[in-house]
Amino acid sequence: MTDELEPEPAVAARIFGEHLDRGRAFTESLARHGEELGLIGPLELPRLWTRHILNSALVAPLLHPGRVGDIGSGAGLPGLVLAIMRPDVSFTLIEPMERRVAWLERQVIELELANVEVVRARAEEAKLKGALDQVTARAVSALRTLIPISAPLVRPGGQLVLMKGAGVDAEIAAAEKAIRKYHVHDYEVLVLGEGLVDEITRVFRATVG
Repeated sequence: MTDELEPEPAVAARIFGEHLDRGRAFTESLARHGEELGLIGPLELPRLWTRHILNSALVAPLLHPGRVGDIGSGAGLPGLVLAIMRPDVSFTLIEPMERRVAWLERQVIELELANVEVVRARAEEAKLKGALDQVTARAVSALRTLIPISAPLVRPGGQLVLMKGAGVDAEIAAAEKAIRKYHVHDYEVLVLGEGLVDEITRVFRATVG
């Protein structure tokens, strides 16, 4: 029920800017249908804006005009949020589950997003090898598992822009072999939203090839 939805934080207007209306429409739709479709858990509505929507939106400035793939898009976090904020970027949302694909496709239509295509596939079966300029992912898997399925999708010189939790440094250490094998370099951990939002966003950003 939308009456349980977290009130829109004042900072949402600052983060979304001219795209706030679409961001608001997506958030309200996710609040109405997310639990019944298995996209979000029953406890997420009171923190939907801060934990999920704004958390995803903070990544938008890291993207470059080009083709960005979002692995395991699920509810559209971060893929649909980023597509709302960056109409100058082409997004390919990669999601294997039919029910979630249907949700993503419906949102693309309802939000009138001309910069999004939805691909039903697992990342390693998506036939996008070397086709993407950047790849994003949120809450998919640890880096040692995520790098082998995401790095091959990126063109040489492209980037991984992967949202991670507080344990990202330990994930990097555990992913040392994958980092070498897939020629991932110049990696860094960016902390976004400090002093702006209650829940900061951590991003593992690296170059491939």
